[in-house]
Amino acid sequence: MRILIANRGEIARRVQRTARQLGHESVAVFADPDRDAPFVREADASLRIGPAALADSYLDPARLLDAAARTGASAVHPGYGFLSESADFARAVGDAGLVWIGPHAKAIEQMGSKIEARRIAAAAGVPTIPGFDASQDPAALADAAADIGFPVLVKAAAGGGGKGIRVVRAAADFPAAAREAAEEAKRAFGDPAVIVERYVELARHVEVQIVGDRHGHAIDLGTRECSVQRRFQKLLEEAPAPNLSDATRAGLCEAARGLARTIGYDSLGTVEFVVDASTEEFFFLEMNTRLQVEHPVTEAITGLDLVALQLACAAGDPLTLTQSQVRFAGHAFEVRINAEDPAAGFAPATGTVAHLRVPPDLRWESGVELGSVVTPHYDPLLAKLIAHGPDRESARRRLARGLEALVLGGIPSNAGFQRWLIDREEVAEGRVTTRLLESCEIPEDDGAEAAAGLAARAWIDARDAARTRDPWSALGGFRLTPSTGTRAVALADREGRVREIEIAATEVEGVSRRVASSVDLARRSVAVNLAGYTHTYRTLSRSERWAPKADAGHGAADATRAPFPAIVTETPLRPGDPVSAGDVVIVIEAMKMLHSLTARGAGRIAEVRVAVGDSVESGQILVTFDGDAG
Repeated sequence: MRILIANRGEIARRVQRTARQLGHESVAVFADPDRDAPFVREADASLRIGPAALADSYLDPARLLDAAARTGASAVHPGYGFLSESADFARAVGDAGLVWIGPHAKAIEQMGSKIEARRIAAAAGVPTIPGFDASQDPAALADAAADIGFPVLVKAAAGGGGKGIRVVRAAADFPAAAREAAEEAKRAFGDPAVIVERYVELARHVEVQIVGDRHGHAIDLGTRECSVQRRFQKLLEEAPAPNLSDATRAGLCEAARGLARTIGYDSLGTVEFVVDASTEEFFFLEMNTRLQVEHPVTEAITGLDLVALQLACAAGDPLTLTQSQVRFAGHAFEVRINAEDPAAGFAPATGTVAHLRVPPDLRWESGVELGSVVTPHYDPLLAKLIAHGPDRESARRRLARGLEALVLGGIPSNAGFQRWLIDREEVAEGRVTTRLLESCEIPEDDGAEAAAGLAARAWIDARDAARTRDPWSALGGFRLTPSTGTRAVALADREGRVREIEIAATEVEGVSRRVASSVDLARRSVAVNLAGYTHTYRTLSRSERWAPKADAGHGAADATRAPFPAIVTETPLRPGDPVSAGDVVIVIEAMKMLHSLTARGAGRIAEVRVAVGDSVESGQILVTFDGDAG
């Protein structure tokens, strides 16, 4: 079978791996920014499907089906995200005579709409959270929110992945939040419909992995804890979900299997629940009719290949596994490594992966490699690091060691934040809720000075080792006696700040070998891991003079600047328009999330320097003002 993978990055590589092991061929499709990506190179065949814009590439069913026809594919695997939960695409794949590697289209349709899914779940006896989905009229939604009582959750009726979700704590904030959620939902899923629900303050996000076949069988593969989230995006997952009573765990799994049987589910899927942390009362949240990002933790504790199960179900094979035959061994954690800068409020980051060293004893699922360029066009997920152990604590400690051994340089990431996170008392004890990161102060990375010293030592050690291997270079400045003095190394960090560091010869021996580091002598670049954070420096020669980058917006104090690399999606104002504090002056999109930039004070628009569709860099001036609005 030749499988076209209608996706990109990490999940495309994951599907390719199982396909290869089972003797199938894979076809990669790519948009222009992904032309040189690993998933393209590793496929058996590949084909360009369009420019960077999602609507003209990965979200265009016609282009994908044309690619399948042109490459001789006989099946389509949608991965996760993109069109993986599009019933129309699933039908189109079938109508084209291709095998759809997922559930039947009606199940996708039923569960793809959270409104319909709530009704089916309730009819199946699955507890549902109080909410409103009878109308999309803004006034009706606002009235429903008031009736439910604040705080409420406004969320997209289609799709998932944290897109199109807002928590609203006051009636005055509801109209804007509902509008933003609807706009984001439309951009992400093509459907602006939203649901208003009661917001459970102390909520856990627990999900159950299920698999069904076309012969009426449905089993579960246990629970996962996915409560550690930021902006409704999962950061850390584990399996099984800890600190649940046997009764609650059994109830969750039984409800998930019951829902699957109700809709005749015939593939891999996940039923997600909100669990009240104080009472263990649980409510149906949604069903994802696809492979989950966090599926490796389930694979780790069951020993099963979930992609292989998907392929078998798509082929019409009956499940060879009964519920009683499912075995669980140990515990597993997964952290998502995202291209974002914790020091800048987790702003999306772009750049080139200049250093990469991965801990060899942990599972690493990634869409990037050394030299990969990360753009603002797609999801910020760079990789997933997975640790498995005989028990929860050993798995957690193994993950901690792995994060300290990971070197990912050249682009900011949240790896250091993840290292801090897994030592939090709530995480260590398995007492997390979805509000964990709201209730604790996230520390800044204050290890730059210490990291610079370690980087200087690593540089000297690597340079000396290279000279030892090269007898001509080893001659260097010829001396009759060995030097016992100090050596200076000038390092420039990502922002261009320079540090002059003096290292005694006796300080170098063995130190850099105990620190996770990566040295590129040719590019004069060195990266070290300190407490999970990778610090990258450029070493400067004596002849070099470091000059900070000029400020592109010099002289424009009253201005709105791009907080990070992004794409302009909306310019609602024109020169001369008045603005007040809080007014939206421009909307940008970075890594599939919308961000509204607002005026800080009253004034008038002087100049709009960008247009819809423009790519902008961090710090670039977008709008200037007359007055104090900037």
